[in-house]
Amino acid sequence: MFGARCLLRALRSCSSAPCPRHKPSAKLSVRDALGAQNASGERVKVQGWIRSVRSQKEVLFLHVSDGSSLESLQVVADSSFDSRELAFGSSVEVQGQLVKSLSKRQNVELKAEKIEVVGNCDAKAFPFKYKERHPLEYLRQYPHLRCRTNVQGSILRVRSEATAAIHSFFKDSGFVHIHTPVITSNDCEGAGELFQVKPSSKVKVPEENFFNVPVFLTVSGQLHLEVMSGAFTQVFTFGPTFRAENSQSRRHLAEFYMVEAEISFLESLQDLMQVMEGLFKTTTMTVLSNCPEDVELCHKFIAPGQKIRTYAKKQLSNWGADLHTEHEKYLVKHCGDIPVFVINYPLALKPFYMRDNEDSPQHTVAAVDLLVPGVGELFGGSLREERYHFLEQRLARSGLTEAYQWYLDLRRFGSVPHGGFGMGFERYLQCILGIDNIKDVIPFPRFTHSCLL
Repeated sequence: MFGARCLLRALRSCSSAPCPRHKPSAKLSVRDALGAQNASGERVKVQGWIRSVRSQKEVLFLHVSDGSSLESLQVVADSSFDSRELAFGSSVEVQGQLVKSLSKRQNVELKAEKIEVVGNCDAKAFPFKYKERHPLEYLRQYPHLRCRTNVQGSILRVRSEATAAIHSFFKDSGFVHIHTPVITSNDCEGAGELFQVKPSSKVKVPEENFFNVPVFLTVSGQLHLEVMSGAFTQVFTFGPTFRAENSQSRRHLAEFYMVEAEISFLESLQDLMQVMEGLFKTTTMTVLSNCPEDVELCHKFIAPGQKIRTYAKKQLSNWGADLHTEHEKYLVKHCGDIPVFVINYPLALKPFYMRDNEDSPQHTVAAVDLLVPGVGELFGGSLREERYHFLEQRLARSGLTEAYQWYLDLRRFGSVPHGGFGMGFERYLQCILGIDNIKDVIPFPRFTHSCLL
């Protein structure tokens, strides 16, 4: 085993790259090339895919993209280059001089000295055509190729930026990141819409179950976070979750990502709502700051008129039946098309772990949902029932005492008031980008009767 100091010394002394005899062209991403402040003929190398080709008598113009930005880099080449292989979709490596552009459309351009076609593309057979704006439904037929389009590129860059922003928010707020398991014996939601995990028929196991108990793909990391909240005051997880819902609607996926957090020594829904609101606002402001062109593209071509505002918040505190999607959207619209917190749901509608408000005759639990325009429910959270006897009675009424004895143990050994929430990451992206179908904001959508790739 390396000691910490020995490991640092070994890392510093490691070098796998030999010293070059001649200074090579600096490799730049398209984003860095476009952002170069001093384009004075520096020799650079850019690798990417051709987005357009335009040939004139003595000059050849290419636009090359590598996914690092929405904007492509213009490459200016001598007409002597063989333009037959330089087709839309082909991958290329271009070496040349980065110079100031004479065009008003871009600040810099690459004056090519060498163009190497790395991979040819049959533009006629390629399902996406240059200058043609394909509907998202059409792109969905080609999950292995759709990432090459401008709109999917923008969505995926926003997804990446939002992921980083969420991690930064929790890190800056002092949360500990927990990797909760994908395989679990718990049904957190109690809905029973689970994917059961079993070994394939080729694996020889005894008659009993591989794990000795039935196991499933997780529907939530909440219960595992509650375990960790007995040792860390603030924890979060961010990973895939699974629901076996027989639905092909615009709102449902069989596999999706959840952001979940749990906070110890938390005694009010108001404090929990502040964290939820802070996560939403901070992440959105970061995305708007770092991906303005990508967000604008979605708003311009997918959701015209979509606007993101710094939201005020309104609260409704009411008792009644459960809310369906049409009710959620009505509430949001009724309150001025801004996010709305709905709190204190009837106890009978919610899982066993939510804290009893002891407010007969209404009999509610300390639960909260954040509803947003165009989507409906985005966040769901609650205070957790930390009182042993209350929880014991709820589990007994549900016939779950034996299965959740470990959960009761958490209340026996140093229990504290605590609460937490979950946010559907794909729904968040739908909300800020104005995208109607959830299948368009995840790279490889899985839903009933469809698991391509």
